[in-house]
Amino acid sequence: MYRVWNFVTNYSLLLIIGALMALVWANVDAESYHHFVEMPLWEHAPIGHLHDGHRTLTLHYLVNDVLMALFFAIAAKEVWEAVILKNGSLRGKKAATPLIATAGGMLGPIAVYLGMAVFFWPDTFEAVKNGWAIPTATDIAFSYLVGRLVFGAGHPAVRFLLLLAIADDAAGLIILAIFYPSAELAPIWLLVSLAAAVGVFVLFNWLPRHLDRGNQDRPTSTWMRQKISFWPYLIAGCISWYAFMRAGIHPALGLLPIVPTIPHADRAFGIFSEAEQYLSDLLNHIEHALKHPVEIILFFFGLMNAGVEFSAIGEPTWLVLGGLLIGKPVGILIMGIIGAHVLRFGLPKGMRTIDLFVLGCVAAIGFTVSLFVASVAFPGGPVQDAAKMGALFSFAAAAMSLIAGVVCRVEKREL
Repeated sequence: MYRVWNFVTNYSLLLIIGALMALVWANVDAESYHHFVEMPLWEHAPIGHLHDGHRTLTLHYLVNDVLMALFFAIAAKEVWEAVILKNGSLRGKKAATPLIATAGGMLGPIAVYLGMAVFFWPDTFEAVKNGWAIPTATDIAFSYLVGRLVFGAGHPAVRFLLLLAIADDAAGLIILAIFYPSAELAPIWLLVSLAAAVGVFVLFNWLPRHLDRGNQDRPTSTWMRQKISFWPYLIAGCISWYAFMRAGIHPALGLLPIVPTIPHADRAFGIFSEAEQYLSDLLNHIEHALKHPVEIILFFFGLMNAGVEFSAIGEPTWLVLGGLLIGKPVGILIMGIIGAHVLRFGLPKGMRTIDLFVLGCVAAIGFTVSLFVASVAFPGGPVQDAAKMGALFSFAAAAMSLIAGVVCRVEKREL
């Protein structure tokens, strides 16, 4: 990791501003805020049912279902590189304990969320049970930022946290696709997405490399990179997005099948690394080009989704918070111990077992992805607003992490 601090703070700043603006606006003039969020941009849009069963493109739909696809594409790029590259962070024995701890960081919150709902608010269980996935999320950017504050940039727990967060993102994408359909499922449409992915890979990735075999100058691949660039992948992405929307799977995930088809480097320095700007492959080029647009998209995502009145605080708020602040640390600690000591995969050199608990506190910051899951887990209304408030309050995990670091005597290590 190289000079990550500025990158993370810049990347997240607009999101925080958007969320704070939404909170203030919704609590000062809720009516005008919701009117703005549901503002119709295009009546009778020719791309399926967009809003309340009608073809009305609203500002909220544009941000959450269309533009957020670019955010999830960047997340998918990091997961793909971590899995596919020879030195990928999610490959081999070194990733075993973080992956097992990730399972704990998801099962723990689910158990606490549903357990609290059953024991404390059984009368509202049916109304809130669909939000079980909200506290499973970990916000990579904010967690990594807090992790550096607690452990220091040179502590092995920081890299462990990053591996866990990337794996958590991968699992979260799968959960969104399987458990939170946006409409009645029509899986046959996924064949269209698959055809777009296979077609663009064969014609614009595999074929140029096949034609250049044995030629170190790679003329066909170079011409394709310089002249055709990202356009075929953009077209394939639009087709895949449409197919996901028609299939009933949340269209914000529609670019995921296209990401693995884009030519990529044979190495990766890791998410948030400034060194990745020197990689010239098309996949990294696209990510660099999307950085600033996605920052703006995250501002509008915060503005569209964080506008919750404080009077909305209720049972789902405490369920989400309980899942994150209790379930995450305990789940990561228990499964981390199983992975490291019972299954004997071990911990990184210089990392103690108790550091797993502190790391779990850091990973309890759900924010971005938790907000997104809350927006799809519940229909608009009091339950969704209360769950969103829990996602926003998960920033309390930052203070909890700092306290846990002191209590557990974490020894900060700088690079």
